[in-house]
Amino acid sequence: MVTLTIDHKTVTVPEGTTILEAARSIKLEIPTLCYLKEINEIGACRICIVEVEGHERLVPSCNNVVSEGMVVYTNSPRVREARRVNLRLILSQHDTKCTQCTRSGNCTLQELCNDYNLLGDHYIKDLRPVPEHFNTPVIRLDNRCIKCMRCIQICDKVQDMHIWDLIGTGARTNVGVAGHRSLADSDCTFCGQCITHCPVGALQEHDDTGKVFDALADPKKITVVQVAPAIRAAWAEHYHLDPKFATAERMVSGLKHMGFDYVFDTNFAADLTIMEEGSEFIQRFTHRDRYTWPMFTSCCPGWVRFLKGQYPRYTDNLSTAKSPQQMFGAVAKSYFAEKLGVDPHDVFVVSIMPCTSKKSEAALPTMRDACGDADVDVVLTTREMVRMFRGEQVNPAVLPETP
Repeated sequence: MVTLTIDHKTVTVPEGTTILEAARSIKLEIPTLCYLKEINEIGACRICIVEVEGHERLVPSCNNVVSEGMVVYTNSPRVREARRVNLRLILSQHDTKCTQCTRSGNCTLQELCNDYNLLGDHYIKDLRPVPEHFNTPVIRLDNRCIKCMRCIQICDKVQDMHIWDLIGTGARTNVGVAGHRSLADSDCTFCGQCITHCPVGALQEHDDTGKVFDALADPKKITVVQVAPAIRAAWAEHYHLDPKFATAERMVSGLKHMGFDYVFDTNFAADLTIMEEGSEFIQRFTHRDRYTWPMFTSCCPGWVRFLKGQYPRYTDNLSTAKSPQQMFGAVAKSYFAEKLGVDPHDVFVVSIMPCTSKKSEAALPTMRDACGDADVDVVLTTREMVRMFRGEQVNPAVLPETP
């Protein structure tokens, strides 16, 4: 064990503990921007710097371990000014049009700038150009990247896909797709973990809320929405509601309030998938000599894309069944449209899913009917649904429970 002093408080922690974790153990919060425990502890942002007695320079607390008798100051005038300077330098290469950013209000950089009272631009802006059009579910905006390396480390150490990498050297260093490829040409599964862990708005999903609003406003369209099980548990996190209060029934009320004609649970389509894959398994089992074994599920488009990209020799092992999302879309535009007595072209199917890979699946040319219409017209993430709720002034706290 090691005993040290942090801001005049004595603390004892195990050897090898970083200054940051030692401070957090006594409820002292040191600001961070790039830090992810055991994943990204590189001190790239230099926001977590602290002052240590006997050290001439300030040191990053996220990757410097404690030592016996160490005396640390986490918020001295010297530390505060250094953090302000570092934030100004980060802002010099960051697009500060926060009102145009989907991260606004949930942005670590924005929060830090407010905390340190940084108003306006302090250095000449040096922003990278951004393409006008994107053709992938995951969008990267270079003019917002702060080079924290979170996306690289998450993709390498957690997802093991190695899609993102540092491109260029020196002042020209930037984060991009490894091998100088486009994201569409890479093996990216579009899982969306890089979006989740980006502290700013440099990575985001392709926003399709405009298409949904247009469909809801079209009196000729029958709008049908399916909601994945995971959404029921996560939809109200943004509102900080108690999970017991944020029920699926209140979510249904919100969707109905926005104008959706019919709301379904994707669990229904999951049952269809189980029956379809079960029937296929029996067929394969009965005629083993005709098929490759074992049979893999095809429910998850991220998994399917991963297998085809990383282990193409196992492609024949995949089930031929569509995912629950796509099965629901096909049923909604055939059986359900017939039951309603409407033209399938007038049925607009929306999916609300927890994974951006579902967007790429819905856009596949193989996921269309004989007339060329997509099984699922638009896929939204949880974040997009919340933005639509906010845009429509839907307040979950006062919504009734609609079965």
